[in-house]
Amino acid sequence: METFRSKASLLLTLILLLTTCLSIIEAQQCHPSGKIRGKKPSSGHCTTENDADCCIQGKLYTTYKCSPPVSSHTKAYLTLNSFEAGGDGIPPSKCDNKHHSDDTPVVALSTGWLKNKSRCLNNITISANKRSVVAMVVDECDSTMGCDSDHDYHPPCANNIVVASKTVWKALGIPLSQWGGLDVTWTDV
Repeated sequence: METFRSKASLLLTLILLLTTCLSIIEAQQCHPSGKIRGKKPSSGHCTTENDADCCIQGKLYTTYKCSPPVSSHTKAYLTLNSFEAGGDGIPPSKCDNKHHSDDTPVVALSTGWLKNKSRCLNNITISANKRSVVAMVVDECDSTMGCDSDHDYHPPCANNIVVASKTVWKALGIPLSQWGGLDVTWTDV
């Protein structure tokens, strides 16, 4: 009888451990939070500098309030943006309400990674092409909203985006002809 209780106790412990592990894994996943419908930009809106996309009338775009978990080598997709006044039609950066020179290594992170601005003005290390560069987080790539005048009629960002200034691309040694989109890893400094 004692052996039966030991085996039953062990089995119950294993089931609880497995359930806990599955719950932790599920909590680390980032699921879409909704969708928004694209609106056609009015004339003169939606800059396409640096190959930016404009919303398509009626198309559904996925939104996210979260991003994948951050690790020592978080996978991301690097895009290009000008953070200068008048560049890419963007307002000043959300972290410091300023524009930044294209010669300064600065980035915007997807909403979930910005963590309610807790990463603002902190440095991250971006790695690709056997090189690394340190850049300051100055803005958000909004994963929760888009296709409106506040977002220059651009779609919401995916949840795994690091938007970088030109100097970040240069520091990574990426040929100019390949600027625009690149798989990278990043980590907090």
